[in-house]
Amino acid sequence: MKMLSWNVNGIRAAQRKGFVEWFAEEAPDVLSIQETKASPGQLAAELTQVPGYHAYFSSAERKGYSGVATYTRVEPVDVTHGFGIERFDSEGRILRMDYVDFLLFNIYFPNGKSSDERLDYKMEFYDAFLEHLDALRSEGREIVVCGDVNTAHKEIDIARPKPNEKVSGFLPSERAWMDQWVSHGYVDTLRLHHEEPNLYTWWDARGGARARNVGWRIDYFFVSNALSERVKDAWTMPDVMGSDHCPIGIDLDV
Repeated sequence: MKMLSWNVNGIRAAQRKGFVEWFAEEAPDVLSIQETKASPGQLAAELTQVPGYHAYFSSAERKGYSGVATYTRVEPVDVTHGFGIERFDSEGRILRMDYVDFLLFNIYFPNGKSSDERLDYKMEFYDAFLEHLDALRSEGREIVVCGDVNTAHKEIDIARPKPNEKVSGFLPSERAWMDQWVSHGYVDTLRLHHEEPNLYTWWDARGGARARNVGWRIDYFFVSNALSERVKDAWTMPDVMGSDHCPIGIDLDV
């Protein structure tokens, strides 16, 4: 199963930059996108009725903000919007697809850069998310999580670690939470197959950062331990333009 994830930084903007054509060419089994910045009623049919796919959207109450969407060839057994916590669910950040063998979470995690309050919100979201996953794991469910986590986990995941140690997205508290996530039995799929540096998924739009590959790896596919042996490959797609993020992918044997 070819699974892709991409923070498109506005699905309508991405549409104007070739998103539909890229999607058709890649033809994944599942495509999860984040930061749609739109509700389905604002979108053209070519984004909501893609031939061969079931499409699901979770939109923020605030217009033009946040939002995620999942396109899947296989119709899920069930679809869930959110964690069941209103202050997180209202921002349209969470879609869960229930398949026979696993649950797929498409999540746009909060950004903590704008204020101390938003950083607190981000860390509370992180904790609620991990508690929710642990409860599902206790029921024997296997998990795939993809999306924009908004944190670079380790120094290898950021081009300039030292200057960013006090910047949200690379704070010790954020990175420690990711350590905790891994300790609870979740595997960073890219590092199963690629140990090399300079693999980034987001670049600042200013200063030619992308051309110089001065980036951050903040987009991930994580899987529960039992699924890790079924991840046959994982990759980033830095040559795909249309957003300040690039797509990422895995090949999962199901």
